[in-house]
Amino acid sequence: MIKIVARMIIKEDCIEAFHKAAAELIAKSRAEEGNVFYSLNQSTANPQLHCFIECWKDQEAINIHNATEHFTTIVPTFAAFTQEHLPTEFYQELEL
Repeated sequence: MIKIVARMIIKEDCIEAFHKAAAELIAKSRAEEGNVFYSLNQSTANPQLHCFIECWKDQEAINIHNATEHFTTIVPTFAAFTQEHLPTEFYQELEL
């Protein structure tokens, strides 16, 4: 399984609008066959700091997700809400 942590700082006056736009992306992404979980998280220390934490079955599932209509149409709208994008991190789950 592959986990993705996509962090961003949302403009203070755009947080509510960002949450509304993100809700559709989350619902549709969770319905995808290769999705294990998909959540949006807000920092308790800084309400502007948000991160999507996602878990996908494999790289093929991520590739399919990245090509979906909901991903390619909703994610670009986030630019209007975002003050800063932080590096996206990818993690491979270890089977220990």
